[in-house]
Amino acid sequence: MKTTTTKPQAPNWYVVDAAGERLGRLATRIAHVLNGKHKVTFSPHQVMSDHVIVLNAEKIILMGNKADEKEYVRHSGHLGHLKRIPFSRMFKKSPEKVLERSIRGMIPRNKLRDIKMKHLHVFKGTEHTHEAQKPKPLEEVSQSQSPSPSTNKK
Repeated sequence: MKTTTTKPQAPNWYVVDAAGERLGRLATRIAHVLNGKHKVTFSPHQVMSDHVIVLNAEKIILMGNKADEKEYVRHSGHLGHLKRIPFSRMFKKSPEKVLERSIRGMIPRNKLRDIKMKHLHVFKGTEHTHEAQKPKPLEEVSQSQSPSPSTNKK
């Protein structure tokens, strides 16, 4: 059996407005595109991802008490060096990092993760620097390009 590898095509650019969107649901949609799983030619060992531009990062919402209870925890490995940052403080300081960290956790932990994360561009407000790429709305990707399941049953 002969194995074929498809050559990566030029990446598409998508734009999404995060105003009023839930953090987790938006992050899963974006991670799906960054992983390249929306393409028929998906291959886990290649970077098939498209670029995603996220606008209005400061208008992302969390449901319930998550805004008060959620914490970001990191540890240096030394005794007593546990750092806990509440969501509200991190969101005030940089809402872009909140979304980037959420999406980063949804991408597989391998050598391609940093390359895929470079395809994510998050901005406060509605202005961005990628107008020349003519980005399309992300809603076009969600259903139109995903392959349909086969209806043949054995």
